Amino acid sequence: MLAPKKTKYRKAFKGRIHGNAKGGYSLNFGAFGLKAIAPERITARQIESARRAITRHIKRAGRVWIRIFPDVPVSTKPAEVRMGSGKGSPEFWACRVYPGRIMFELDGVSEELAREAFVLAAAKLPLATKFISRGTRGIE
Repeated sequence: MLAPKKTKYRKAFKGRIHGNAKGGYSLNFGAFGLKAIAPERITARQIESARRAITRHIKRAGRVWIRIFPDVPVSTKPAEVRMGSGKGSPEFWACRVYPGRIMFELDGVSEELAREAFVLAAAKLPLATKFISRGTRGIE
């Protein structure tokens, strides 16, 4: 699974996801893409699960690009622990995804196959998505 090798701080604030994506909202590598249309935090497990769904459906034909990276440590406290006594330890890595962000790109396959693969991948993700191709652009 994806995780950073090194970070400046061990624990991060939760933060809020406001506004639209400042970058990464146009296709740069492939002919087809899966775009987020809602703000959400996506875990490294969800990214890996979506990637596997795509690669299995296209039977390893074509090429897949992952345009998001989980760089935010999410900490949790153990079950049945009283309030106070500090922040919990980092449990998993997540990525803050803004509306308009392209999460996955795909090339070298037909549009129907790409659309089906992205439908399977979207089922693994906790946010609303949209299929885009070279004709579509911008935050819609």
